[in-house]
Amino acid sequence: MLLSQVRTRLSCRLAPVGSYHAQCTVRLQQQQQYSDHDRGYRRSKQGDGESRWNATPRSIATLSGAVLGMLSYFTYQRTHCQPGDYAFFQLPRVAAIGLTGDSVDTVAPASSRRKELNFIADAVEVSAPAVVYIEIRDTQRVDYYTREPLTVSNGSGFIIEPDGLILTNAHVVVSQPYTVVTVRLQDGRTFPGVVEHVDQRSDLATVRIQCSGLPTLRMGRSSDLRVGEFVIALGSPLALSNTVTAGVVSSTHRASEEIGLRGRDINYIQTDAAITFGNSGGPLVNLDGEAIGINSMKVTAGISFAIPIDHAKEFLKRIAESGGEKTGRGAGVFGSDGAKGRSKQYLGITMLTLTPDIIGELQRRSPTFPANVRSGILVWKVIRGSPAHAGGISPGDVITHINGTEIKSSNDVYDILALQLPLLTITVFRDGETLTVKVSPVTHR
Repeated sequence: MLLSQVRTRLSCRLAPVGSYHAQCTVRLQQQQQYSDHDRGYRRSKQGDGESRWNATPRSIATLSGAVLGMLSYFTYQRTHCQPGDYAFFQLPRVAAIGLTGDSVDTVAPASSRRKELNFIADAVEVSAPAVVYIEIRDTQRVDYYTREPLTVSNGSGFIIEPDGLILTNAHVVVSQPYTVVTVRLQDGRTFPGVVEHVDQRSDLATVRIQCSGLPTLRMGRSSDLRVGEFVIALGSPLALSNTVTAGVVSSTHRASEEIGLRGRDINYIQTDAAITFGNSGGPLVNLDGEAIGINSMKVTAGISFAIPIDHAKEFLKRIAESGGEKTGRGAGVFGSDGAKGRSKQYLGITMLTLTPDIIGELQRRSPTFPANVRSGILVWKVIRGSPAHAGGISPGDVITHINGTEIKSSNDVYDILALQLPLLTITVFRDGETLTVKVSPVTHR
C-alpha cells in the first residue's frame, strides 16, 4: 500500500447550552494509491467522503478455497476418526482450585502409598511422647548473657514408668557438685529431676521427676535385632528437642573391647542412624515403637553405638533387688557387678579406642585427620566445666601420649588415672597439629 497523503479535518458543532445532544461532523479527505497485485481488493470512492471495498477475483478464490478446506477437514473427522484419535495435543486433566479454595478433584486414592509406606512415622508417633530432654546446670557459675546457671551438660532420656522414672546415660547426669538436673517433657513442661541410681561402668542411670500419668516407652528385646533392620534414634541433639533420625543396624554384637571401652562386658548395637551431642540417653527404637537400645556415642558420620536394652533391663533389675537404696546426693552408684563404686580420678571426657578400621574410616571422612596416627584414643565428648575442658581438650582430639606414655587404648588412660597423679601432660593431634595440654584430674566417688 502506498499512502501519498492523509489529511483529516474535524469540525465539531456543539448544541446550544442545556441540550443533551451534540452534533459532530467529520470530514475525511484521503488521497491513496493501492497496488491491485498486492491486495485482493480495491477501494472506490462513493460520494462526498464515503468509500467502500470491492472484492477482486483473486480474493474471492482465496476465500472459497479456505471454506472448502474446512468443510473437507470436518467431513473426514466425522467419517474416519474415533473419539481420542485426534492428532492435535490434548492437555492433561488437573485439579484446579478456585477462589473459594474448593478443589475439582479432592478425593484421595483408595490405596495411598504414603500411608502404607510411612512405617517410620508410625513408630515415631508411638514412641516420641515418652522422650525427654535433660539439662545439667552449675549453680555456682552464671551464663554471661542470660545471667542464668551455666549449662554444663545436656542429653536425652525416656520415661519407663508413668510416675516419672526416666532411663538415660550416666555420663549425661553425672557431673561436678553444685549441679541441678532439669527435665523437659515433649509437651514443653519442665520439672526438677533427681538422679536416683547410676551404673558408671555400663553408662546407665535413672532420674526421677515428681509427675504422674506420664506416657511410657515400651521396652523390646535387643536380642531379636537383625543386621540391616531399620531403627530410629530419638532425642535432643544440640538441645533441639523432639529430633528424629533413622538408619539400619550395622552390627548387633560390637564388643566393648573392639571400641576400647574398658571393663564393660557389653555387646553394643552399631547403627548408621545420625547420633550426635544431646542424643545420648535417648532411645533407639524398632519399627514397632519399642526401645531396643539407649543411644550412647558417635564415632563419626555413619558409625554410632547404643547400649542394648537387654543390658538396661539387667541394670533395672539390680535396682529393684537392692530395694531402691540411694546414697550421696540421692544417687545410688553401682558397678557392673552391683558393688558400690570406689573413688577414682575424673577427666570429664568420653573416649573411644582407635582401631585400624576406625582410623581408616576417620581418614576417609575427615581430610584433617592425621595420616600418621596408628593408635590412640578419640575424644568424642568433653563435659563443660570438667578438668579436661579446663585444660583445653576439645571434642575430636586424638590423644596419643600421657606423661610420655604412649596411649594405645582407653585401658591405658584408666591405668594412668588409677595412679592418682595430680597433673597429667597430654599430647593430642588436632586439625593436623600436635599440641600439649596439662590437665589436673579431680578425684571423686
